[in-house]
Amino acid sequence: MSILKTEFGIDKNKNKIYEFKLENKKGNYITVLNYGATIRNIVISDKNSEKVDVCLGYKTISEYENNDGYLGAVVGRHANRIKEGKFKLNEKVYNLATNDRGNHLHGGDKGFDKHIWEYEVKDNKLVLKRESKHLEEGYPGNLIVKVEYEFNDENELIINYEGKSDEDTVVNLTNHTYFNLNGESSGTILNHTLSLESSYYTENDEKCLPTGEILSVENTPFDFRCEKQIGKDINDTYVQLKNGVGYDHNYILDSKQDLKYAGFLCGDESNIKMDLYTTCPAVQFYSGNVLSNRLGKNGVNYNERYGLCLETQYYPNALEHKHFPSVVLKKNDLFKEKTIYKFSLK
Repeated sequence: MSILKTEFGIDKNKNKIYEFKLENKKGNYITVLNYGATIRNIVISDKNSEKVDVCLGYKTISEYENNDGYLGAVVGRHANRIKEGKFKLNEKVYNLATNDRGNHLHGGDKGFDKHIWEYEVKDNKLVLKRESKHLEEGYPGNLIVKVEYEFNDENELIINYEGKSDEDTVVNLTNHTYFNLNGESSGTILNHTLSLESSYYTENDEKCLPTGEILSVENTPFDFRCEKQIGKDINDTYVQLKNGVGYDHNYILDSKQDLKYAGFLCGDESNIKMDLYTTCPAVQFYSGNVLSNRLGKNGVNYNERYGLCLETQYYPNALEHKHFPSVVLKKNDLFKEKTIYKFSLK
């Protein structure tokens, strides 16, 4: 495997932003920016041996700076939602930005996706690192975060996350790549096939905030235990679909193993298959319901449901619900999680 570094552009503060190309022996590759630790391209051979970019993204650094959607980025310090942008830790209340309908989303106004990361190429891996200072976006503790990207000859995109803080804090990291396995310019993902190894999911209120209830997928549009097309039930009148304007829910993985199989996604036109493995307890399946109209990197406008996210993580709003797995990281403990996206042909 080779790693090539090139200049991607100059940001609004006159900093050079770099793009790293990780290419395997099959000629498939990913590219990653040191801005937001962002995955910009994932290029895989389809059923006709044509190269297909299956990752939504932008052409310029200014678009990454100015647009919403978190395309391809690492989000944190806490991915997903925190009720009313506040939490209590060690008898102290911390106030965060309320950047999503009165709640806190994906780390706040300037989360990890809007920062430049230090970089190092080490043992055929790209290591990105940054220090999130005490009270950055309202979070306690100086947190050192490391994200390691690897793309091997088995077409496995491996992401390792690590974090350590000098005082108790909260951490829930994920990657917000939008996938379209038919190609990032090909239209909606409604005919993609999805399978998830999950019998339960967290109930959402009308603002996509977990209520604390755990619901069964049995006999509902949320059952992906047997593979089905994403568009089959997405416009059903089921209240949870209405709350999310489609799927935007945290699926609890059945397996309690450390590194567990979470499911797969398959493009109906390309036959590209993506298997998902993770050490995290859950996956947020977001069907791109409110992805607003914007110009993609190859000149095609993206719109709602042109991509989907499978965000491995802890349950959202876990600080409010003590029966959810804890997102509290104790002083000097190590946060450590792994996710693997493995690409093949079905």
